[in-house]
Amino acid sequence: MFETLDIVTLSRLQFASTTIFHFFFVPLSIGLALLIAIMETLYVVKGNELYKRMAKFWGKLFLINFAVGVVTGILQEFQFGMNWSNYSRFVGDVFGAPLAVEALLAFFMESTFIGLWIFGWDRLSKRVHLLCIWLVAFGTSMSAFWILAANSFMQRPVGFEINNGRAEMNDFFAILTNGQLLVEFPHTLLGAFATGAFLVTGVSAYKLLKRQDVDFFRKSFQIAAIVAVVTSIGVAMFGHQQAQYLVQTQPMKMAASEGLWGKSGDPAGWTVSAFIDTENQSNSWEIKIPYLLSYLSYSTFSGEVKGMLELQAEYEQTYGPGNYIPPVKTTFWSFRIMVACGSAMILMGMYAVYLTIRKKWSRPNKWFLRSMVAGISLPVIANTAGWIMTEIGRQPWTVFGLMRTEDGISPGVSAGEVLFSLIAFNVIYAVLGTILVYLFIRVIKRGPFEDKKPQQRSNDPYEEGYHVS
Repeated sequence: MFETLDIVTLSRLQFASTTIFHFFFVPLSIGLALLIAIMETLYVVKGNELYKRMAKFWGKLFLINFAVGVVTGILQEFQFGMNWSNYSRFVGDVFGAPLAVEALLAFFMESTFIGLWIFGWDRLSKRVHLLCIWLVAFGTSMSAFWILAANSFMQRPVGFEINNGRAEMNDFFAILTNGQLLVEFPHTLLGAFATGAFLVTGVSAYKLLKRQDVDFFRKSFQIAAIVAVVTSIGVAMFGHQQAQYLVQTQPMKMAASEGLWGKSGDPAGWTVSAFIDTENQSNSWEIKIPYLLSYLSYSTFSGEVKGMLELQAEYEQTYGPGNYIPPVKTTFWSFRIMVACGSAMILMGMYAVYLTIRKKWSRPNKWFLRSMVAGISLPVIANTAGWIMTEIGRQPWTVFGLMRTEDGISPGVSAGEVLFSLIAFNVIYAVLGTILVYLFIRVIKRGPFEDKKPQQRSNDPYEEGYHVS
């Protein structure tokens, strides 16, 4: 029965599910590490014990998330040998080097200084202890850099030569200066910072609604809100750069993300929404914003963008017969989900900073605090949609222009084995996710003052009775 199933589809589903689940935790670890470092810096500079409690409280959530993220990452990497052995044989000499550096250097740095940070509160000087958490934050960012260096090679292969039917690295510096990496890394890193910031603002908003430990969570909210708005705007800016880079290096992905079958025309309008008919390779209905696609692609309000049908003909001449059009609907809508969530994050962050600057905390709106609690999910959805668009939009390639996805699977693995491991992995991940949520809720309910009753009101001099309207 299992042999009738598509092993390529099953292998892709397994890698997609484990990657998406793992990527729930990676950005959160990166973002929380930065915020904790900022909070502890405020403690060292100002000497206010409240900031020390902030670092410790949010540090508990960081450690829980980090532990689960490590487990999910280990399971994910095993798949390169289990399900994608042909891929590993073909590009292992190139792809494996950044991953090895990530494990031996960046992850080692994270693990070492996390241990020093946990057990060094009363053993290290303030400045040395502060250095530890900044090195943790740096290590988490460098982990992302090396992993994205490997992924960028899959998007735009550079620094290699083909020898005996295998890709072998001949220029490590070219891997590190890959144009794809230079636009992908800051976009992803800032998205991770925003993920941590929105978790802190969301949890703080929940506690403010409950009127518990008001001073603590108001200050936490304000710090995270500033990080949230700055990083969300940064994500949009580097996303714009990525779009321009795609036009040059992966025009088919760009065309699919726009549902663009024929030429766009000059100037090109950006498609807000459309009914995409993949069978007839056309859109039966669409709404466009004039000039915007030209600006997104070239930073000018003029310029034509190639469509999928024209690119299909070009790809056939370059790479041979085959279907080079990716799943259009998935690519199209994942891009719009990402943009919608990112836009909402910018607006919510700007309003939160407005409250902070104008000191409007005597009358925080209940609807806004509730929206910030729900806003915890926005960067998670945006991160997931962005990665789906990035990977699905590259199909049918595993390594663009070099290896197709169907050629990268393991020849000795049956569909039944892949199906079994797919189910087993997802059950394990569901258990891990449940444990993480339970521990998060438990820590949040206990709050930062486990040894005291929750503070019911703020003592800030500019507040005349904190209340929620």
